[in-house]
Amino acid sequence: MTALRTFNAILWRDVFVTGRELPSFLAQVIIQPFFVLFIFAKVLGEIGFVQGDFAAVLLPGIVAMNGFLGALQNTTLPLVLDFSWTREIEDRLLAPIPIPLVAVEKMVFGALRGLLAAVLMVPIGFLVLDVTWPVSGLPVALLVIVLGSLAGAALGMVVGTAVSPRHINVMFAVILTPLLFTGSAQFPWTQLDGLRWFQVLCALNPLTYVSEGTRAVLAPDVPHMPLWVCFVVLLASIAGFGALGMRGFMRRSLD
Repeated sequence: MTALRTFNAILWRDVFVTGRELPSFLAQVIIQPFFVLFIFAKVLGEIGFVQGDFAAVLLPGIVAMNGFLGALQNTTLPLVLDFSWTREIEDRLLAPIPIPLVAVEKMVFGALRGLLAAVLMVPIGFLVLDVTWPVSGLPVALLVIVLGSLAGAALGMVVGTAVSPRHINVMFAVILTPLLFTGSAQFPWTQLDGLRWFQVLCALNPLTYVSEGTRAVLAPDVPHMPLWVCFVVLLASIAGFGALGMRGFMRRSLD
């Protein structure tokens, strides 16, 4: 019970700090996806360079991308800082809580921020684009986004415990950019049959299964992979990346 209370206290502290840093957090998670939606769906659609139903393809993918990458970034960056200059991680490690639970708290907090980033894009998307979603698909879509945020946070734990502070800028170029453009957020994965090598590459990206799962329930008329495949891969990603991330966290903590 002491460990549980401590876990909740640490998590609440991080949530409270997010509230105090809300303007910078909103700028981080809204500006880029907003312009992606506006340019690729609104502007290009108005001038006829994309089809009118492209918005139905893009919006679920952008929501999924915001959840996954938001969780990844908000897990990776605090970890890199905690293990380097601020050494704030030492205060967490001295708390009356097992070290693995400190890692779990980091992933849960990152996933919460990713989930918030995804939810914030929904009203923005409806304001910018003329799309409709089936109400019956919203609960399943929320479940997919939650799993996607947890998968992003687990991957962020792996990256955050493996990348040194001096390489953090390179990390964004080498890791985040390929994840962004191979995650099927801007296109249906099943339509890549003519580019088989790229389809296989996208299948290696966990974000693909968040995008496809979200699209499957919010835009069912768009071709998509089976929903059960998305759930299986996301659960496997959470377990696999979570185990690797916790191993890296234990190694860095004991060092």
